Amino acid sequence: MRTETFNEYDFSQCPSGVNAVVAVIAYTGYDMEDAMIINKGAYDRGFGHGCVYKSYVKEVNSDTAETSGTSATKSRYRMINPTDKRAAEEIAEKGLDADGLPFIGQKVTHGDPELAVFDKTLNKTKLTSFKDHEAARVENVRLMGNERDPTSASLGYTLRIGRNPVIGDKFSSRHGQKGVLSVIWPQEDMPFTESGISPDILINPHAFPSRMTIGMLIESLAGKGGALNGKHIDVKTFEKYKDDDTVEYFGKELVKHGYNYYGNEVMMSGIQGVQMKVDIFMGPVFYQRLRHMVSDKSQARSTGTYDILTHQPVKGRKKMGGIRFGEMERDSLLAHGASFCLNDRLMKCSDYSEGYVCSKCGSILSCFLNRQILKRNEKSGASAGDSENTYPVKEEVYCGVCDTYDCRKVAIPYVLRYMTNELAAMNIKLGF
Repeated sequence: MRTETFNEYDFSQCPSGVNAVVAVIAYTGYDMEDAMIINKGAYDRGFGHGCVYKSYVKEVNSDTAETSGTSATKSRYRMINPTDKRAAEEIAEKGLDADGLPFIGQKVTHGDPELAVFDKTLNKTKLTSFKDHEAARVENVRLMGNERDPTSASLGYTLRIGRNPVIGDKFSSRHGQKGVLSVIWPQEDMPFTESGISPDILINPHAFPSRMTIGMLIESLAGKGGALNGKHIDVKTFEKYKDDDTVEYFGKELVKHGYNYYGNEVMMSGIQGVQMKVDIFMGPVFYQRLRHMVSDKSQARSTGTYDILTHQPVKGRKKMGGIRFGEMERDSLLAHGASFCLNDRLMKCSDYSEGYVCSKCGSILSCFLNRQILKRNEKSGASAGDSENTYPVKEEVYCGVCDTYDCRKVAIPYVLRYMTNELAAMNIKLGF
């Protein structure tokens, strides 16, 4: 199916999807809610395969800008001079070109050098390594000027990452009937028609009543009729067909070719090999792969970096950070009676620390470790193997406010210690 705009802008030269044979059927249980099943045969033929492009820019200064005497040299980096043999040999060992740029078509994996520039501050070559964990290839490399500052330039390069569909990737028809890939099902187990056609995609019938994407049903009818006639169906917004009955118009086209008026077909179960008791609605629909992919969203962490101020895990997927366990998640655990899990999530796996609290005044700020050096004698516990220059040390926790040694060890979140210090700076005492 095509619109006037589709032809006007020649979208066929930049396709965003593929015409897939879609069957509306509840099959295997993997299509519940908005999930969808993809035929492994279609997957092996290239269904949904695509690439992701990531571009990077690094500010540099050319050699002419350094010697021109201008004050606009903001970047501490400049490009490598290809005539510098020493630098060229060093870069060649890393698999880069003589100017420090990667070769077009070069494959880079995690940890491989992808760019080399000269650091004018440290007076040495600096290598930038590839940080992603999936392999990529260099699509293009470019040197870009700066209109605001003619003395500076930017190095730009684009990486191409191949992405085949995986479980969790998002697809959608042009009518907003979006779904998530739940399983890639073997073709021999897929349902098939009397003529031997097995669908590329299976979606659940419950996807239609609430969303009312009737346009997708009409597209399926029109697409099947167009495929049988061997021509494109030109459609317009609010276009009226004969007698203003779209279903009748395309239904008669299907009947001419011996198909069911409503686009239903008799299908066989690929698992049991028997005919299904009901007819299945099936036809070609233009399906697109969306940019929401598992590879860009998956996040996991056991232990890793933490914030130096609060001692809590940092946030952000790129920093290998933790996923926030917020107030609503806390309420859910409390509602389910799993309150002790909060101790694990919000303390032990976050900013667990041990400290001392005074039993008398309840302060955690006034307690500190008092060390006393004892004389060497038999009662002090010194062994015969100790050196003459070592002395036994007695350690006790002392409260400077109460002048007492009655302090108890407690386990507290580190951020509580930070908050206590903040309140103390405002003349507010926090007691426990």
